[in-house]
This record gives sequence, C-alpha cells and structure tokens, in this order.
Amino acid sequence: MATNVQDVHILLVNQNPDNRRILAETLRTAGFRRLTETADGRNAARVLRRERIDLLITDVDIAPLDGWRLGRMVRSGIFLCDASIPLILVATTWCERIAETTAREFGFDAVIPLERYRELPATLKDCLNTPRTAARKPTLLVVEDFPDNAQLAERILQPRFTVEVATDGRSGLDAWLRHRHDLVLLDVMLPGLSGQQVLQGILREHPDQPVVIMTAHGTMELAEELMMEGAADFITKPFTPDALRRVTEIAARREDYLLSNKQFAARVESLRESREAYRAISQAHQHLLDSLSTVVLELDGEGRLHFLNHAWERLTGYTVAESLGRPLSDFRDDGNEADWQIYQNRLQMLTCGNFRECALELRLRHHEGHAVWVDGRFDAMTGADGSRSVSACLDDITRRKKALAELEHLAMHDTLTGLFNRHYFGHAIKQMAALSKRGQGHHALLYLDLDHFKVINDSFGHYHGDLVLKQVAELLSRRLRRSDVLCRLGGDEYAILLANTELSQALEIADEFRDLIQHLDCRIEEQVAEISCSMGVAELDGSANRPEDYLKQADIALYVAKSRGRNRIHVYDPADRESDELRRNLDWVRKVRKAIAGQGLKFHFQPILHIASGEISHYEALLRLQLPEEGEIAPKDFIPALEQAGEMALLDHWVIHQAIVLLGRYPELRKLAVNLSAQAFDDNGILPLVENLLIEQGVKPERIVFELTETASLDNIPAAQQMIVRLQQLGCGFAVDDFGTGFSTFNYLKEFPADSIKVDGTFIRNLTHDPVNLALVRSIQEVARTLGKATIAEFVETAEDFETLRSLGIDFAQGYYIGRPAPIEAWSFSTSARH
Repeated sequence: MATNVQDVHILLVNQNPDNRRILAETLRTAGFRRLTETADGRNAARVLRRERIDLLITDVDIAPLDGWRLGRMVRSGIFLCDASIPLILVATTWCERIAETTAREFGFDAVIPLERYRELPATLKDCLNTPRTAARKPTLLVVEDFPDNAQLAERILQPRFTVEVATDGRSGLDAWLRHRHDLVLLDVMLPGLSGQQVLQGILREHPDQPVVIMTAHGTMELAEELMMEGAADFITKPFTPDALRRVTEIAARREDYLLSNKQFAARVESLRESREAYRAISQAHQHLLDSLSTVVLELDGEGRLHFLNHAWERLTGYTVAESLGRPLSDFRDDGNEADWQIYQNRLQMLTCGNFRECALELRLRHHEGHAVWVDGRFDAMTGADGSRSVSACLDDITRRKKALAELEHLAMHDTLTGLFNRHYFGHAIKQMAALSKRGQGHHALLYLDLDHFKVINDSFGHYHGDLVLKQVAELLSRRLRRSDVLCRLGGDEYAILLANTELSQALEIADEFRDLIQHLDCRIEEQVAEISCSMGVAELDGSANRPEDYLKQADIALYVAKSRGRNRIHVYDPADRESDELRRNLDWVRKVRKAIAGQGLKFHFQPILHIASGEISHYEALLRLQLPEEGEIAPKDFIPALEQAGEMALLDHWVIHQAIVLLGRYPELRKLAVNLSAQAFDDNGILPLVENLLIEQGVKPERIVFELTETASLDNIPAAQQMIVRLQQLGCGFAVDDFGTGFSTFNYLKEFPADSIKVDGTFIRNLTHDPVNLALVRSIQEVARTLGKATIAEFVETAEDFETLRSLGIDFAQGYYIGRPAPIEAWSFSTSARH
C-alpha cells in the first residue's frame, strides 16, 4: 500500500452531493489527491472490480447496497483491492455504541460522524500507518465443577469466544479478578464459594458485568434470585448447543443493547425537547448574550453593525437600536487614528478572505464623552449563500490600560512629589546632551540641594520633612517653562534641565529659584522652618564625553557653593581651587552615606577607669568606618573631608541616634561618652533630636556624655555655651576633649560650662620622663579642681604613667593600659578594669 498521502487511491462513496463535496475538499486540503467519488453502492462495486483502491470511505446508506455489506465484500477478497485495506465509515446518522459494535463486526477500522469530518484526514493517516490486526474475540469465563458440562460449553463456544474454565467458586472469582472477562457462565451449585457468592463478588467490582447463570430445574428459585441480584440471563441444564449459543450471544451483546437503548432514548428525548423548547432556547441564548460583560457583535461585509448584545449599551452608553446599521468606526475616540486605520485594513482583509481572525486594541468614545479601551477579537464568517461577515468580541480593558499607564508613570516619577525621578532624568539628560553634541541649542543643568534639610527631618520628623519637599517641588514646578525638566533625584536633591537656555539666563533662573525657596513660608507645628538651598550649575555645551559627566560637574559645583557658605549658586569651572579637594571630599561623603545605609559605620568601646576606686566609670564610643575595599578607616581620615564638605551634621546625627539607641538596648551600660563636631553648634536639630530619642528609648539623660574638642569649642564659644547649657538642663554630661591643644586654654576654661576635662594624649605619653608634660598636666589638674571639673587622662599606656597620674590627683584614666577599643559584643560592661 502507498505510504505517501498523495499516492493513496481513495474511493469516496456518499449519496449526498453536498456531504461528498465537503469530504472531498477536506481530503484534498490535507494532501490526498487521488480521489474517486461515487454516489451509490452499485457504482462503488464497479470501481472496486476494475481499479486498485487503497482506502474506502463510505456512508451507511448507499442504496442498493449499504456500507456494512460493501465493507463485508471488501473483506471477503472478491475485489481487485487488497482485502485488508482501511475501511472508514462516515455516518450521517448514527448511534455511537451500535456504530462501534457493527463496525467491529463488519471489519471497519474507524467510524466518524459527519459533523466531525475535520477529523477525517488524521484518522486516515492513523489507519494507513498502523498495521491492521485481526479482531479480538470476546473472552468467556466458564465456572463449572462438573467436567463434562465444562468441556461441552468450551467446545460449543470456542469458535465465538476465547474460553477459560474454572472448576470451583474461589478459582473462578480469582480468574475473573485477574482477567475481567467479557462474559461469565456461572454454575449455581459450586464447591467452596457458591455461585451466589461468586456473583456478588463480581458485581461488587463491576456492577454491569454480564453473567449467565447455569441452573438445574431444582434450583430455579435460586436462579430467579440471582437474576434479581444482577445476573444477565440463565440457562437450564442440560442445555442444547443452540440454546447455549443463543443465550451467550444475547448476554455478550447485552451491554451494547443497554447502552444503545440509552443513547437512542437520549436522542429521542433531546429531539423532543428541541422541538418543544426551540423558542425558549433562542430566548435563553439572547438572554445569555445580553448578560455577558463581553460585547458580542457581527459586522456585515461593509463593516456595519448587524448584531449587538446589550453589553454594548453598558460599554458605550449607546442603545442597540441607534447603533445597528452604523460602522463600528463611527464610535471611535479622537486621537488614535493610527489604530483605527489598522482596523480598517484588517476588516478589509477579513471580509476578502485574506485573514481568518485578528486581534486589536481600540479606543471607543462613550456616549458621555470619556474614552473606553477595548480588546477586540475578530473572526471571518461565510454564510450559506457565500456572503462574508465578521463576528467579534469586545472586552473592556479600560482599567487595565489605566493601571499600565499608572505603572509607566510610577517608573518615571517620584512617588512623594510627583516630579520626574532619577530614571527619567537619565533619559532626559541623554537627549539634551545629544542635542548639544550636534550643536542644536544651548542647555543648562541646575543641581539644587536644600541646606541643612536633615535638621528639619530630625527635629520635626520625616512626615513634616516630606511636606517640605512637596512644597519645594510645587514651588519650582510653578516657575518652570514647558520645555524645562524638573526631577527629584532623591532625598533633598533636585535637578532642573533648562532647554535652549544660555548660561547667563540659567543663572538668573537659578537665582530666582534660590530666592523663592529662601522666602518660602514653611510652617511646621506653629513654628517657622527656615530653609535655603545651594545650587551647582553646569553648561551642556557638547564638550562632555558622557551625559552623566554634566551631572558630576553640577555636583562638584554644588559642593563648591556649599563650602563657600551655602545659600549660594556656583557655576562649574575646572579651574576652581576647591575642585580637586571637593572631589575627594565628595567621594568621602558618598562613602559615609553608603556606610550608614549599609551598616558599615560602627562604634568600638573603650573603658574609662575611675582611678581612686579602680572601677570602670563609663565607656567612650569611638567611631570606625568599614569599607569593602579599603577595610577599616580611622576617623582622622574621613572626618576632615566631611567637615570641609559641610556634611558633619550627617555624622553627628548618626552618632547621637546610635548612642542613645544602644543605651536603651543595653541598660547595664551605665554611661557612654560620644564626640560631637564643631558644626553641631550651628545645628538647631541637635537639641530636639536628643530630647526625642531619650524619651523614645527610655534612657536617662545622665547616662550620656557629649565630648567636644577644645579647638572646636573655641571656634564658637557663645554657641557652645548655649548648646551645653541647654543640654545640661536635660541632665546630659559634657567633657572638653583634647584639652591643652587650643590657644588661650586657661583664659577660656573658666567660662566654658563643661563637667570634665580630657587631657590631650600628647601630654600623657612619656609623662614620667618629660618634666614639661608633667608640669602641664599638674597645672591642668590644679586649674580643673579649682573650677570644680573632673579630669580624664587619655592615652594611658603604661603602669608607670598610670601611677604618676594617680599621684597627680587625676580622676580618670583611659588608654590601652586600661583597655583597648573593641566592638560592643566584647564587653560585659562590668566595673572591673582590664589591665
């Protein structure tokens, strides 16, 4: 037989010309080219006698023959074709079970109802590629303890069934459980398990199993009982061969009869209900369509609305009556002409047969004027008369479109202020830098930072800080031109791209912004928060290799402005003396900010010993910066950079916050000393920060001591005095650190309201062998005692120096001899000294 579908010679027999045409087109489309068509069984037989056919497709009704008999004739080998060619029945009317059973009896390979004709090519290929096997005989289990009866039944039924014999009830039930025979011939009277028990065991597993009871005349009542329990039939012994064949044949087909009867009954009932409920079904379909949220519509060949369900009214606000007969494009929303042009092109292709289906998103206009987005799925249809139309389903996706628009907005905008964000700024500056590179206009970048904004955050809380950021954003937005771009880069930093703006004009705009912010009436909790800003200006002149270089230039210019007193504007100039130093300082500021955010800034604790009692009085928290590449960095390496960049408030606030939180977490840590910078005295946020944290963490004020370096304090004595007095009123302690290193030390000491004085370590080293240091320390101790201040000696590294300090009357000692600085986990905060 040919294996290439193009070479397979098919005989198609069907007396209905329309059905024959549909089947032939389906086969040719699938690649079957050699088709011989005929309308009846007589002509089919003639073709089979004179031509070698590879495959037969027939209906049942092909008078004067029928399809079954034609198939039987093929299988008998009387025609020119091979007797084993595939036989396919495509039935116009059929009952599933009868068709399958009859096909099996007459040697057909497959049965397909006409309505499933599209499955025909796949079925043909399966039949051609699968070798035909002989039909399986049904299996029969004979359970009979009398050998003569068992042998007789086996001999009579073996031509029709594959027979297995069991001689008692137990073996019979076991055999059935293993093989699940198609039919069981069961004697009533059996040794061991009775026939009734075997029947019950079988029907428990398979209630529809056909079982024929063999019974003697004396056990007819039992046979009747077994029939009531579910046996299919019975036969009395002794039986004749014809009687046995007849009863087993009927029983073997019992399931086919029962199922076929159910199928026929169901079809009759379905037809009856269809006739009775035709109008009700039609109305229900219409009701179903109207209750759908999806718009279902039909367009004629001209694109006019031919059918609509009521979901259209809910979607668009237009009634079905006023919409029918109008093109769908009459309801389009303005502003998306490109989408509707695509719709018109696709509609033409659908109605011309070039497309079978397509999907489009379209924007309609609601009757009340707002836009409605729909997801449309369009399918081409061909009517019985050959006319073409289009069916479609429209789903409302307006919410989804709005959600996508909101996501796109969030991706490009700052959630707090509504301004463009850093991500959008990156795109905008690339475009503007590219224009500058091509010589298309002069542009400028303003990099704006609010001065001492952290004070507002720490003093009034982040909620009020956010309100200030929003006020500034609104203020700047009102002044912008349509071509300008305002972005919030993060924190209190804003970037403004000024398109087509000369540098002189950019400076005027920057000065206007600075003046607006300086005079902003910012009231928080009945207090006026004074704010100002510093700005760095970079000219986008096409000279930078990368767009981000302009941002770096503006960043450096910003820090020049801050270093020169804040509330200033500075234009980037590579010749600025501060530039190199500012770059380094700026780099340190970024590292410290990153370390704070990533927990890279930590405290190490060093004990301070009360010399007279020999007990630890308190600890000093010493700052340590841990960087991934550089390792541990000493404060002397990064604090000067922060001071010069004007960013010490960042560190001061972190130190205060961390110290008070630790005191709250470790109640056994009796007292802790921390260092503040000189810039802390100009920071109005220090006092409220300390007050709020002490209350929040439940820490007594006397547990914290603030240390100020003598030189830092002397730079701003009035501010230092005021700060110390106010915090002392809370109960906090103060110490002058590195005492003796500043000028006019003893003149100012009597005016400086500190509780204790820390003698600078340069005087303590080699104290025993340096008479000058010895005299200075003795003098500091005497003056401090006269003023009622305690003394703390730093850098105590030897027992000899420690004993000398004791003899001089110094109150406290700190240094490696007492204990080296270590992380908090290394201390138990006991009062015993580590030396």
